[in-house]
Amino acid sequence: MGMAGQEPVAVLGIGAMGHGMAASALRAGIPTIVWNRSPAPSRDLAELGAEVAETAGDAARRAAIVITMVTDTDAVVSIARDQGMLAALAPGAIWAQMSTIGVAGTERVAAMVAADRPDVTLLDAPVSGSRDPAEHGQLTIFASGPEAARPRVAPLFDALGQRTIWVGAVGAGSRVKLVNNTLVAFAAEGVANAAALAGRLGLETEQVIQALAGSPLVSPWQAAKLQRIATGEFSAQFALALALKDVRLALQAADDDRFTTFACLAEEWQQAADEGLGDQDLTVVTRWLEQQEGGAL
Repeated sequence: MGMAGQEPVAVLGIGAMGHGMAASALRAGIPTIVWNRSPAPSRDLAELGAEVAETAGDAARRAAIVITMVTDTDAVVSIARDQGMLAALAPGAIWAQMSTIGVAGTERVAAMVAADRPDVTLLDAPVSGSRDPAEHGQLTIFASGPEAARPRVAPLFDALGQRTIWVGAVGAGSRVKLVNNTLVAFAAEGVANAAALAGRLGLETEQVIQALAGSPLVSPWQAAKLQRIATGEFSAQFALALALKDVRLALQAADDDRFTTFACLAEEWQQAADEGLGDQDLTVVTRWLEQQEGGAL
């Protein structure tokens, strides 16, 4: 395996997040194998020294630790089963499942590993942070799984994140991630409502930013979002459709109709996504709220 901490890692799913994670692993000198359904996103990683695998199974066969970073539970299960990843893993390999798939999704994956490959260690380790933190190794990792695996993934997680918080047995990481993204949703919704109301009241977003500067109510994240809203910059740091997916996972896990405000938020975001805004940043809800009845976006 080479020197300690240099076990080869495979990153399966080279989207905005997986790409940044693979780049961060390479920068830390970790031998990195990448695979994506469509090969284009992996090309520049090859130039950085990544091995590009033909199939997910091929990638998994060469790695001691495999990361999956894809959209949803079905995509994770498809890679593991249909694409042959789970069968290809060496005995004793670690599967770090880092996609956000919620509580039920994580239980489904854990059951699959227990049934098909009990000799593989599953870690449930979703992340907080968007495209830029991923590229710069600044993610927060909500890790969960067996104590024994922690030292083996420490060099990798240190490369990917500024903080790794171990929160318990498999499933705990996904639960913390849903709590985190509930706060993200309301933080974004607060900013969008405030900015949209300012617009309807005839105020410039820039005026509002100055008025609220330094307020304990505005987090650094919200301040950065307000700056982007002020300049009409809605390119996705965290796409509305993906943020909405996480909100739905949280509502599903809450399983209680008292979370009415959260359910309304999901409904509002769905309407914005249905208008074609889903691939823009979640703050694009501002645009949807500013829109007058029947007005065009």
